[in-house]
Amino acid sequence: MLTFILGLITLRGVLLGLLLFLVTFSINLAIVSFVLVKIPANYFSKDYSRTFLSDRPPVIRYLGVVGKNLLGALLVALGIVLSVPGVPGQGILTVLLGIMLLDFPGRRSLEYKLVSRPSVFKTINKLRHRFGKPALLLD
Repeated sequence: MLTFILGLITLRGVLLGLLLFLVTFSINLAIVSFVLVKIPANYFSKDYSRTFLSDRPPVIRYLGVVGKNLLGALLVALGIVLSVPGVPGQGILTVLLGIMLLDFPGRRSLEYKLVSRPSVFKTINKLRHRFGKPALLLD
């Protein structure tokens, strides 16, 4: 059985897997970086208002909220996979991005808990500094 499985592994398959990994890693890193640079510096402050599509008709708002939550759940799942040892990627930052999109009670405190981790906070602020954005404010 092992010989059969090893016979299925080819150089072409390994190179294709490596290429797929590099492409998905790059796309994930670009999206996470873009969002973390674009959010306002006071996003994690208690007084920051987070109403989504409040100026749109109810149907558009409902569809937007459902789509935002589906994307958030997908990003949380992807972030968990990227957090597994041996799988390179920005796992914690991807989970944070997914949580920022989800709507559930206690979300703000969970976001704050993730962002206030010294290594995460330092990484985000270094990225924001590189693009000329002010550091995140935590209270």
